[in-house]
Amino acid sequence: MPDALNRRELLTRLTKLCKSGSSGSGGSGDGRHIVAIAGAPASGKSTLAEWLVKELNSADTGVAALLPMDGYHYDDRVLTPKGWQAQKGAPHTFDVGGLVAILQRLRANREPVIAVPQFDRDLEIARAGAALIENTARLVVVEGNYLLLDEAPWRQLADLFDLTVLVEVDEAELEHRLRQRWLSHQLSEADINRKVFDNDLPNGRLVYEQSRVPDISVRFV
Repeated sequence: MPDALNRRELLTRLTKLCKSGSSGSGGSGDGRHIVAIAGAPASGKSTLAEWLVKELNSADTGVAALLPMDGYHYDDRVLTPKGWQAQKGAPHTFDVGGLVAILQRLRANREPVIAVPQFDRDLEIARAGAALIENTARLVVVEGNYLLLDEAPWRQLADLFDLTVLVEVDEAELEHRLRQRWLSHQLSEADINRKVFDNDLPNGRLVYEQSRVPDISVRFV
């Protein structure tokens, strides 16, 4: 069973991890650790990950860095010809191999700096080289829906994390949050329903039903 922590307790755990050496189970030689924070769409995982990195860096500048999985979205130029545009955000619409490769580079930590992509939600595209992770960052927080998904090709990620966290939210609350998210995009009620019920909620169920058991579970509201 995973440890059930609140966000302050999780921060304490990560602070200790930053101060520790290599985990021995895949941690890099200089003590860098990689932490996965997974959860359904609108679960609060991104907010939690950003808060953790900000708090860690406020105590020790540059000790933590953030890597959002959304930077590995396939572009619409790939999705549209394949008929996947309406499924954007589903597991098969991500470049998993690209994410694996960057995590392997981050684990090795043999470069002064590594450029990583970030997803621009206003433009709905991933921007290459939009953020830099310095080799001084002792902890990299990776956040995304499918980081713990126990199916190919996502299970390639399993050995790349030193600690895994799953953010849990009841489905009724997820539906409310998702509707609010799409309302802010000024979509019609029909379009909102399609996005929520045909894509987002099924993806959320997949996260909670098919993910590996995490080390830590968090209920973040």
